[in-house]
Amino acid sequence: MGLSYWEYKTWLSNVDFTIIGSGIVGLNCALHLKEKYPKSKILVLEKGSLPQGASTKNAGFACFGSISEILSDLKTHAEEEVVALVQKRLQGIQALRQLLGDGSIGFGQHGGHELFLSGHQELYEDCCAEMERLNKLLKPVFRDNPFVKTENSFGFGKVQDHYITHKFEGQLDTGKMMYSLLQKCLQQGIPILNGVHVTAIQESGQQATVVTENFEFNSNRVCVATNGFASKLLKNETILPARAQVLVTKPIKNLKIKGTFHFDEGFYYFRNVDDRILFGGGRNLDVKGEETMEFGQTQIIQNRLEELLSDVILPNQKVEIDHRWSGIMGVGTQKTPIVKQVSNNIYCGVRLGGMGVALGSLVGKELAELV
Repeated sequence: MGLSYWEYKTWLSNVDFTIIGSGIVGLNCALHLKEKYPKSKILVLEKGSLPQGASTKNAGFACFGSISEILSDLKTHAEEEVVALVQKRLQGIQALRQLLGDGSIGFGQHGGHELFLSGHQELYEDCCAEMERLNKLLKPVFRDNPFVKTENSFGFGKVQDHYITHKFEGQLDTGKMMYSLLQKCLQQGIPILNGVHVTAIQESGQQATVVTENFEFNSNRVCVATNGFASKLLKNETILPARAQVLVTKPIKNLKIKGTFHFDEGFYYFRNVDDRILFGGGRNLDVKGEETMEFGQTQIIQNRLEELLSDVILPNQKVEIDHRWSGIMGVGTQKTPIVKQVSNNIYCGVRLGGMGVALGSLVGKELAELV
């Protein structure tokens, strides 16, 4: 498809900053660059008709980390690293709330509860034993002990009698959040071109050439913010795609469940949304198979989600599934995101490890500051 003179002149000439990916990171980066350089020409490219990867497809958890997840992180990271990461998640959510306002993102702080299945007695006891230590570790971040034990007040089935609750965990409306970010960019005069698939970025002297399926153009600086898809453009970075499968039920009468919930070391997660239950996870059933950039569902995971939905989350209740979808996250051996200069004119902010809602605003800002 050949572009016209007008199209090149208006959208693709004298571009100061090109951002690839219109998710949380990309849009936050664009907004911070505009604030820093008000006269600059910024262009955001997105291959999907809507933000494609995980930004509009996640469960909308603030995601500070459940107790077993933090204990698991402590096996592979130093205490200071884990505390710093939790601190970053909190700062990221605060930045997002400040930028858009709680109403615009449907933010609510109803706590996050980790359930322990009946067969997971040892994990439950380990977490109970470590609760005091983790509270001491994280109290400086939250200015209070985050973890408390609470009774199974929501009547879940086949679980231990108590949850371990993170008092400060919150939830938000992912769609509202992304809609507000997109609106903010448009108000600032930042164009977002959808349906543009970038196939390569090449260094060319003082600029970089952005190659897409249909055209190419030069940009002074290019920022890659495609998270789980980043390895296609950044050959030297270790970012594995990780698919997450999610379903949402039809409305349930008198639904009492409120808050965000995890079980099985964070591999399963659910929450209330509009009188429905949103439930996702099961990646651990087929880790290799879910290391994919292809959207879609698999029988093994969908069957397990439905089984747990009826046994654990809503025992003795008949529920129907309304929607199913998947999102692609970016993960690696370390939980810390990669925010760096890749070459002269190319930068990246990727590998958010399934914590994009919490970390995305901050990573976007860090990326803008780096550029």
